[in-house]
Amino acid sequence: MQRKFWYFVGFLVLLLAGGGWWFFVTAGESGNPIIEIGAEAAVIGRQKALNVTFADSGRGLRRTEIVITQDNQPHVLSSIDYPEAGILRKEVSVAVDASVLKLHDGPATLTLTAVDHSVWKNRTTAVRPVQIDLLPPQIFQLNTQNHINSGGTCVVAYRLSEAVPRTGVLVGDQFYSGYPVTLAGKPGYAAYFALPLDASPGVPQIRIMARDHAGNETVNGTPNLIKKRKFRIDTMVLSDGFLGQKMPEFQAAIPELRGKTPIETFVYVNTVLRADNLKTIQSVCLKSEPRQLWQGTFLRMKNAAPMALFGDHRTYLYGGKPVGESLHNGVDLASIVHAPIEAANSGIVRFTGLLGIYGNAVIIDHGLGLSTLYAHMSGIQVKPDQTVKRGEVIGLSGATGLAGGDHLHFGVAIHGRFVDPREWWDPHWIADNVTKKLEAGY
Repeated sequence: MQRKFWYFVGFLVLLLAGGGWWFFVTAGESGNPIIEIGAEAAVIGRQKALNVTFADSGRGLRRTEIVITQDNQPHVLSSIDYPEAGILRKEVSVAVDASVLKLHDGPATLTLTAVDHSVWKNRTTAVRPVQIDLLPPQIFQLNTQNHINSGGTCVVAYRLSEAVPRTGVLVGDQFYSGYPVTLAGKPGYAAYFALPLDASPGVPQIRIMARDHAGNETVNGTPNLIKKRKFRIDTMVLSDGFLGQKMPEFQAAIPELRGKTPIETFVYVNTVLRADNLKTIQSVCLKSEPRQLWQGTFLRMKNAAPMALFGDHRTYLYGGKPVGESLHNGVDLASIVHAPIEAANSGIVRFTGLLGIYGNAVIIDHGLGLSTLYAHMSGIQVKPDQTVKRGEVIGLSGATGLAGGDHLHFGVAIHGRFVDPREWWDPHWIADNVTKKLEAGY
């Protein structure tokens, strides 16, 4: 009888212990909720989107709140109740409109609160000091006029009233990053940008943009004179010999082309593969040193004759019918077979290897968004991340990729957008349009 009594007592102890354990890991949890907010919330401008993450690993969130206070005047930006337990994570995005809230320049406080669904209603409160900044950055342009060729490059130099995390040039909707540089011994910014082949006066709009840490943005138009240029129109007849020679290598490299006819393969290569290659080039060119690596005129391949020019519009014919088009984004230069290819200027190698229609290719970064492309090579003698000097041999010319004979396809790109290389071979153009601009200051 006594033994049964102690068995019963032990059972009660276990039951109470188990019940207590269950209570403290569920309704009686003691852990507090977690609040996360990014560092970008430290400065708030005229309009700012705040993103806050609330989380609770127990029974979930009961209530969340975001309040901004200035001059002892609180403004509730968000207040959410969660009647049912189980919401373990909630990402809350709120828009802060300084004019609606009547905020002014100066300090303020952001208060974030989270309460969980436990019996104790565990609470976490995070208080973050913030700065209200309603003054957008000012842009001071240093170039009174910019002469730009359609399909060409332009460089603008400017100063800002404050250091900003994002600035550059907008050409239509295309953004080109600006980089901090020293101009006449003072801090400033320089931005290289490309002008489309079909550009004309006023189209597209060219504007300098600066956005500060608070999200305030200023956009100013640039003074410019666009010189409209004409580009060649060419017709290329595709022969069965050319297709039979070149298409098998693409069929071997791309599984979905196996079993396709040579002309079907060409159409794919000239459209899908060409577009994919351009995306790869643009991605590679996004990695650019924030400083100028080049000096002097860019080198042109020695003793080479031009076979195709930048901006050539090609229509491909097969069997007397058009089967595709393309715009030539570089200059084709032919010399002797397997001629040495030199780096046009100093820089850092960003890409080496097979690049679709370009065959064996090399891309060199010259800093500030400026890159050069060397394509159709038979051999490559440099590696990614290698520093090269102007005139250093980087490989040999060839006929790899979509090439009908041994030559070098040479391209110049600004943030991955191709421009006319001939400008960069001209010392007078470089002096007038780049060097003198970057020496400007006041």
